[in-house]
Order: sequence, then structure tokens, then C-alpha cells
Amino acid sequence: MNKEKIKLFLVDDDALFLKSLEIEFKHHADFAVETYATGESCMENLQHNPDVIILDYHLDGIDNTAMNGIETLDKIKAYSPDIAVIMLSSQDKIDVAITCMHHRAYDYVVKSETAFTRLQKIITTLFQYRRMEKQLNWYMDRM
Repeated sequence: MNKEKIKLFLVDDDALFLKSLEIEFKHHADFAVETYATGESCMENLQHNPDVIILDYHLDGIDNTAMNGIETLDKIKAYSPDIAVIMLSSQDKIDVAITCMHHRAYDYVVKSETAFTRLQKIITTLFQYRRMEKQLNWYMDRM
């Protein structure tokens, strides 16, 4: 059985963190990964239909006039509300996490040594839930 890979966009202006996350997802998980340094470049490529986007909260390291993570999140959700967006930030502040959730982020993860493991678990749970939801809908349609 040929299983299709989950298409993952990684969006972060920290080139070193972005590359390390890309390596982790490519080598330790079965994902098709595309990386972007700005929200604008992510938006330009949404037609590639990502399943999940991991999006940095700030995104102002390369260009301080670039869209920040919340602006990018809002545009992604306007484009397709079904794309799961996980916000990522070095800020361990509850108000930042709450803001992200109010803008319809699927989850919020603080950048740390355990970020990859947490992200992988969140994505696994997301797709298990979606699979169960499809099965339930299939059964409900037959009743």
C-alpha cells in the first residue's frame, strides 16, 4: 500500500533553526517538507496544498517590514481554514499563546530542545483525529 506523505511547510526567519527542523522532519519522520524564510514566500506557495504549516510568531529577522506570524496565520486561514497551523516562538508567554489560538492556530509550541518531539506528537495526534473523524463520517453516512 502506497501511503502519501504529509506535506509540511516550515516558516521561520531563523535560518539555523529552520534548517535543523527541516533535517529532523526529513530524517526522523515521513514528511514532504518545504521551507520558507518569510510569511510572504509561504503565501506565494500555498497552492502546493500543505497539510500542516509550522509558523514562527515573529518573522521579522530578515526584513522588519515583513508580515509577522499572526498576519501570515490570518492570511493562511482566509485562503484555507482547513490548513492546520502550529505557531512556534521563543516566547514562553501565555498571552502570546492565547493570541495565536484566537487567530485559529491549531497549537502553540515554544522553541526548545524538545520542540521537534512536541511538534511531531501534535501532528501525529492531528492526523489520528482526522482519520477517526473520516471513519465516523463514513459510518454516519450509512445510517
